[in-house]
Amino acid sequence: MAGDSEQSRLFTRRAFLIGGVQASLFALLAGRVYYLDVIEGEKYRTLAEENRINLRLLAPRRGQIFDRNGAPLALNQQNFRVVLLPEQIDDLDELLDKLSLYIELTANDRKRIDRDLRNNDSLNAVVVKDNLTRDQMDAIAVRSSSLPGTDIDVGEVRSYPYGAATAHLLGYVGTVSDNDLDKADAEDDDDNDVLSIPGIRIGKNGVEKQYDEPLRGIAGDVEMEVNAHGNVVRELTRNDPDPGADLTLGIDIGLQQFAQQRLMKDEGASAVIMDIHTGEVRMMVSQPGFDPNLFTYGIAQDDWRHLNTDEHAPLMNKIITGVYAPGSTIKPMVAMAGLDSGILDPTEKVYCPGYFDLGDYRFHCWKHDGHGHVDLRGAIAGSCDTYFYTLGHRIGIDRIQAMAHRFGMGQKLGIDLPHERGGFVPSRTWKLATRRQSWQQGETLAAAIGQGYMLASPLQLAVMAARIANGGYAVTPHVARGWSRGGSSPLNQTPVFAAQNWPTMGLEPKHLATVQDAMAAVVNEPIGTAYAARIIKPNLSYAGKTGTAQVRHISESEREEGIIANDALPWKQRDHALFAGYGPVDNPRFSIAVVIEHGGSGGHTAAPIARDLMQECLERDKT
Repeated sequence: MAGDSEQSRLFTRRAFLIGGVQASLFALLAGRVYYLDVIEGEKYRTLAEENRINLRLLAPRRGQIFDRNGAPLALNQQNFRVVLLPEQIDDLDELLDKLSLYIELTANDRKRIDRDLRNNDSLNAVVVKDNLTRDQMDAIAVRSSSLPGTDIDVGEVRSYPYGAATAHLLGYVGTVSDNDLDKADAEDDDDNDVLSIPGIRIGKNGVEKQYDEPLRGIAGDVEMEVNAHGNVVRELTRNDPDPGADLTLGIDIGLQQFAQQRLMKDEGASAVIMDIHTGEVRMMVSQPGFDPNLFTYGIAQDDWRHLNTDEHAPLMNKIITGVYAPGSTIKPMVAMAGLDSGILDPTEKVYCPGYFDLGDYRFHCWKHDGHGHVDLRGAIAGSCDTYFYTLGHRIGIDRIQAMAHRFGMGQKLGIDLPHERGGFVPSRTWKLATRRQSWQQGETLAAAIGQGYMLASPLQLAVMAARIANGGYAVTPHVARGWSRGGSSPLNQTPVFAAQNWPTMGLEPKHLATVQDAMAAVVNEPIGTAYAARIIKPNLSYAGKTGTAQVRHISESEREEGIIANDALPWKQRDHALFAGYGPVDNPRFSIAVVIEHGGSGGHTAAPIARDLMQECLERDKT
């Protein structure tokens, strides 16, 4: 009996111990369940929901671009393309090998596809190839069973109907690069979601780049329910994308095309016309051009190499990026510096024997035999270098620099286009700081006729002429005109730039009138260097200043033997031909600048082009 009692007590102790362990385990399990379900429940419910529902981004329609009269300049066209559905792909390399039998896939294409797949959330389709032909579409469609993970998709692609005529102004779009993504991340771009959509294209240059964000729109999204294998079960919710706004420019495409054709024969040329009161650019052409449609699907390596190695720089918008010695086109500005300082008497005559001596150095006038006795009007009309050597020597580089800055030279004007250059106006402090040399008086003489260190863009020359013509108001240029949304007419828009009362430059009206009169004589009187390029039609007129800028030093031996004709020199050694002016003479409305690279004489080459462009502009403005 005692043994049974002992065994019973032992059993009871063991049962109690095991029960305690079981109770402890149960309590631990219950506590864990409570922790996961109550305390951490929201977290895991969220994770489960994210595993069940995925978000697919929807690309917005890119805003279109129109000219001032509603003519389409940049459009979206239907584009058939083959895409990959990531959740259905087992072996990417094998699939691409099969696809390459029907469409061309380069090493760069494969690299891009791999990158897009790695950056993908497994639901967004990845573009393999754009712009499929009908034969390519049919070849892929009939073999769809052997090409799992592929699909034919319909998207939009950018089209530029006027091609090279608007290439430098509009720029072009291209696929998003790693650098674009890195830049958006660094800038904390709110529209970065749009950039992550495979196949999306963004502005890379010109207006497309400048106004990329409002043009690209805002991405939409769709919530998709997926199964355990990542396949779509059903669509839950959809938020349609907001399309980009449509942009209207101040450009007149008819005038733009006319200018392109007029400049076509020149190997390197540029021309711009702007409204002297509003700053709106009416025409902007840089030659040679290029076809921006080449960039839409990704430019071929041979085309890219050709564009980059062409000595005439077809990719450069020379209106804002090209800088040149302005030559005699800046003589009206130098005259304003003399008048404003009170040093220059416009009626005083200076004798020009064909040169100006400064110490032991002789500065030559373009007219070998000289102009004789000339006052300011005759000096501007006949472009007498000796007169302006004399004036520059009197007023000095400091006054020239200060007035040049007031007229917009030597600084960026802030036009709404990327890559603008500010040109250059030299000064004493600049030379001392950068070259450790003192300024020389001879350098002032060179600056007074737009040579030496002086550099200006065609746009700056047009702005200089505009500020002279509008009575001395500091107008600045812009290309955009207005925004429109929701399919409304491009002519019914919200202005990009509000009408402004431009700040005055503080110039005396009588001084401006003196210079304006001299610029009218350049074109409309026999003493003028552009008289042969005057407008013959009644009630049409323009004024301006010719310029011929040397690109190489002419030696004394060449002068003694007779300067070699420009046409006989290699293209790169010929003088630049320039013209800057405005029209009409009596009631100025537009300014113009023309630069013909290595074109020779401004009066013989640039002025006739300026005449034709200004005449066309004035006639079109009447309609």
